[in-house]
Amino acid sequence: MFTHRLWLGVLALLVTSVSAVNQEQPKTIKHTAAKLTSPASGKEMYVSYCAVCHGENGKGQGPAADALKMPPSDLTMLAQKNGGKFPAMQVSSAIRGDSKVGAHGSKEMPIWGPVFWQMAQGHTGDYEQRISNLTKYVESLQGK
Repeated sequence: MFTHRLWLGVLALLVTSVSAVNQEQPKTIKHTAAKLTSPASGKEMYVSYCAVCHGENGKGQGPAADALKMPPSDLTMLAQKNGGKFPAMQVSSAIRGDSKVGAHGSKEMPIWGPVFWQMAQGHTGDYEQRISNLTKYVESLQGK
């Protein structure tokens, strides 16, 4: 009987230890190649490229947000933070990689401009359509 209780105690301690170790491991982000999306759909691009950090609703609570050193921006507040006017030029500039946004361009946040240019295979119209439609989709998230 004592041996049975001892084994149960050891087993409980082992399960508790494994659980504690699993909880202490930091979350990591797996970097993968961007999948090709339609340049005509800002929503498809957003869901494919942005939602993992910014969340599907744009509030900055995507599944990878906890693993980032700098929390993702709440994209639904951009207009409010800009006196009620959506800063389309700033957003498209951030997407292109032309402006300095803290997390954009780090190992955590890719600059999408070069990725979109590669997807467009040198076709300026395709590239510009991607930037424009993604910017318009982010604008549609305002105040939600």
